[in-house]
Amino acid sequence: MRNIFLVIKREYLVRVKKKSFLIMTLLAPLLFVGFYATVIWVALGSVDKKTVQVLDESGLFKKEFKDSETLKFVYVDSSIDSAKATFKASDANALVFIPKNVIREPKGVRIYAAKNVSMDLKSEIEKVIEKQIEDIKLSEAGITHKILEDSRVNVSSETISLSEEGEKTSSSGAATVIGGICAFLIYMSVFIYGTQVMRGITEEKTSRIVEVIISSVRPFELMLGKIIGVALVGLTQFVLWILLTTALTSATSAVLSSRMPKDSPQMQQEMDMIQKGMPNQNMPGGNVENPVAEVLGAVNSLNIPLILGCFLFYYLGGYLLYSALFGAVGAAVDNDADTQQFMLPITLPIIFSFVFAQFVLRDPDGTLAFWTSMIPFTSPIIMMVRIPFGVPAWEIALSMVLLVLGFMGTTWLAARIYRVGILMYGKKVTYKELAKWIFYK
Repeated sequence: MRNIFLVIKREYLVRVKKKSFLIMTLLAPLLFVGFYATVIWVALGSVDKKTVQVLDESGLFKKEFKDSETLKFVYVDSSIDSAKATFKASDANALVFIPKNVIREPKGVRIYAAKNVSMDLKSEIEKVIEKQIEDIKLSEAGITHKILEDSRVNVSSETISLSEEGEKTSSSGAATVIGGICAFLIYMSVFIYGTQVMRGITEEKTSRIVEVIISSVRPFELMLGKIIGVALVGLTQFVLWILLTTALTSATSAVLSSRMPKDSPQMQQEMDMIQKGMPNQNMPGGNVENPVAEVLGAVNSLNIPLILGCFLFYYLGGYLLYSALFGAVGAAVDNDADTQQFMLPITLPIIFSFVFAQFVLRDPDGTLAFWTSMIPFTSPIIMMVRIPFGVPAWEIALSMVLLVLGFMGTTWLAARIYRVGILMYGKKVTYKELAKWIFYK
C-alpha cells in the first residue's frame, strides 16, 4: 500500500504543478463566463434606438404603435410619394405605409427603408397591425378581444412525488437538466482523464523510465497508483471549476444587471416576475411560468445530497473502470498511432451509453433504463440520468455493487496485460497476443 500511495502522490503532484493544469483550471471558467458575458454585453449595447415613420391612410392605427426602449414611432400625414421623399431626406430607419383598405387587403402594407430592415422590426410592425385588424374583425362579429383572451386557458400542472416521507413537490424539468449535466460531465471526464492515463503510461514506456520504476514497485501497484492519482487530479479540477464558475457568474450577473435599462416599466415587471418565479403575462398564452425560474426553483425539490453523493461515486467508478482499460492499452503499445485499433472497443460502450441516455430521459423507469443502469460499462452515465427522477434504493445499491465488481474485473484484466506489455518493445501487438498475456503465469 505504501508504494501505491507514493505513486499516487507522484502522479498527482506532477500533474497539478504543471503550467498547463493551472492555466486550464483558471482559463476554462474565464472562457465559459467571458463568452456568455460578452454576448450579453454586446447584445445590450449594440441595439440603437430606431425611428419609424408611419403613414396610416386607414386612420385605424393612430394610437396603436407605442414607443419602446429601441423604437420610436412618428406619424406623418401626407401622400405616399411625398412621404417617401421626406423619408429619404430624414434620419428615420423605416417608413410604414398602411393603405385604406388594409382590413380587406392586409398584404397591402409596405415597409420602406434605405436597406433591409431587421426581422425583429418587421415582426414588431406586423404584430401591431395584425392585432388591430383582429380586434376590428372580432368587434364586427360581436366578440370583444377581452372575451377571446378570457376563453384561452393554459394548463400548468404541478408534479408531486408520493413517498414514505409523504407528499413532495418535484420537477421533471429540473430532473432532466440535472441528470443530463451529470451524465455529460462523467462522459467527458472518462475520455479526458482516461486518455491521460494511457498517454502517461505510453510515454514512460517509450522513454524506458518505467524500467527503473518497476525495479522498486510492482507493475500492479504502479498502474493502480497512476489511475487513482489522475482521478484525484480530475476531482481537484472539477471542484475548482465549480467554485470559480460560481464566483465569476455571480460577479458578472451583478455587472450586467447594472447595465440593463431599468426605466422601462415592462422590463422591470418582467425582471420581477423572473426573480419571483411568477407567471409572465407577456409570454404566449399569458400564463406560462418563466422556464428558468421554474427550473431554478425546482432544484430545491430534488434530493441534492443523494445526487452529489451518487455523482461522486459514479464519477470515480466509471473513471476507474475505463482508465484501467486505457492503462492496459497504453502498456501494450509503443506509440499513439497503435492505440487506435484498441481504443474502439473501449470507447464504444461510453458512446452507446451517452446515446441511450437520450431515450432514458424520456422513460427513466423503462426496461432499457433498468438494464443499462446495471451493466458496469453503461451504469455511470445512465444511472446519473435516472437518479434525479427517483430510483429505488435497491436498484442504486445493486448498480453500485456491480460497478465495483466491474472495476475489480477490469483492473485484474488490465493488470495481467500491463505486467507483460510494459516491458514489451518493438512488437506489433494483436488481440490474440493480448489474450495470451492474460493467461501468462
